[in-house]
Amino acid sequence: MNNAPETPGEQADETYDVIVIGGGAVGENAADRASRTGLSVALVESELVGGECSYWACMPSKVLLRAGTVRALARDTPGLADPGAPDVAAVFARRNEITSDWNDSGQVSWVEGAGLTLVRGHGRLAGERLVEVTLPPADADAGSSDDGADADAGLAEAETGEAPRTRLLRARHAVIAATGSVPVLPDTPGLAAAAPWSSREATGAEAIPESLVVIGGGVVGVEMANAYTDLGAQVTLLARGGLLSNAEPFAGEMVADSLRAIGVDVRTGVGVASVDRPGTGDDNEPAGPVTVTLSDGGTVTAAELLVATGRVPRTTDLNVESVGLDASSLGRGGALVTNESLEVVGVPGGWLYACGDVTGRAPTTHQGKYQARVAGDVVAARYGTLVGDRSPTAGDPEPAVGQEGKPWSRYAATADHGARVQVVFTRPQVSWVGPTEREARAAGIPVEAVSYDLSWMAGASVDGPNYTGRAQVLVDTQRRVLVGATFVGPDAGEMLHAATIAVVGEVPLDRLWHAVPAYPTVSEVWIRFLESYGL
Repeated sequence: MNNAPETPGEQADETYDVIVIGGGAVGENAADRASRTGLSVALVESELVGGECSYWACMPSKVLLRAGTVRALARDTPGLADPGAPDVAAVFARRNEITSDWNDSGQVSWVEGAGLTLVRGHGRLAGERLVEVTLPPADADAGSSDDGADADAGLAEAETGEAPRTRLLRARHAVIAATGSVPVLPDTPGLAAAAPWSSREATGAEAIPESLVVIGGGVVGVEMANAYTDLGAQVTLLARGGLLSNAEPFAGEMVADSLRAIGVDVRTGVGVASVDRPGTGDDNEPAGPVTVTLSDGGTVTAAELLVATGRVPRTTDLNVESVGLDASSLGRGGALVTNESLEVVGVPGGWLYACGDVTGRAPTTHQGKYQARVAGDVVAARYGTLVGDRSPTAGDPEPAVGQEGKPWSRYAATADHGARVQVVFTRPQVSWVGPTEREARAAGIPVEAVSYDLSWMAGASVDGPNYTGRAQVLVDTQRRVLVGATFVGPDAGEMLHAATIAVVGEVPLDRLWHAVPAYPTVSEVWIRFLESYGL
């Protein structure tokens, strides 16, 4: 435990042991873990507590997909009638329920119940262990958001003509940055002026447009193409390469086939040359149909346009220069570079930590929450007081400041490298853990890919006559352990964790052979994997 003295300097309005910038799912987890050894923790959030995943991404998007998934299941089950097209109003109502109508009072209650202090406003670094918080306007509704607008610096000044109010917070020990990421808008002629949707507008829409063009073949692009087609829109999906380029090629191909089967116009290997949208709304704002000119000279016109071309770490408004970082110190896309214990590299003293999308390590909510648990435990162990043998960091000595935790210890985010997981909730679902076959071979791992058609499983035949799926595992032929796995099929996300345990635990194939899957389940594919490999 390192009880570093409080850094002298500018007089702070408030002092806490730890300050977490960003109150999304990642920041909440980091703050909670850091507080478990008696440290006082402030959680700074400029929008809704719970963040992107709770209100504009993971949760509402899955609700939009659910109705179509269940309808397809009913149609493929002998003895059930097609229930008909989804009730869009009911789907939106459920979406609103899941997001608590974009009101975070429930999340705030959790924060307060965990003993954390919530500070509303936009937080930015202001020097060693200092965080300046620009407060929202005095009349702002702190617990709700109608459009996801950020209540941060400049907003108050722009609306009132007065300089925004600020508070200066000091951390006795540590600051954890969990500011997430922001969407990328390509520098395509006419695109910005066309008022395109981001994932926020797509998941928060109040009506289904007659037609929609989606630019981007990643997770957001394919999920929203699936959801909006299910809900009645005519969707065109444009991708510069194939779909789901970070997954095994067969996964993207199967998703493309499925999307085409439900009516999506999937165009791969095509770029966007320009975008045009007439100004027909109030004050001549973009409001008419949008026309996308493609790299091959063709055009596509639709009522709305969704740009889903990726995200970058949110550091441009974090004032990293105040702690000695510059562009050369940051990683790809402006990421905060960390060591395995989530300390930010290049900041002396080991007081600045980062987790989640802002690190660029593994930009998913679940991996970010994993990093948050690591960072929070490092801070809790270094600066807090252990309370008995049930303290979350008891019995596991923490690394010294500036040093990394041992691989696979609670103080190192080892899984970010060889055991990252991803689930795509299209129909069929796609899930994977670890590297793809191409990535494994590029890393010098001697792998053999073992693939199996899931429709051949007894459990698949019970599920329905039209079951389609495929699974593949990667075997390290020298160590005889699994290093990766991919599943494509109905509920593939629920099949993933068994593979994740095998990869993380480095379970030898000879021992895995004794893990008996129940009959008749699709999980019997594990027997087929091992038999195909020669066991």
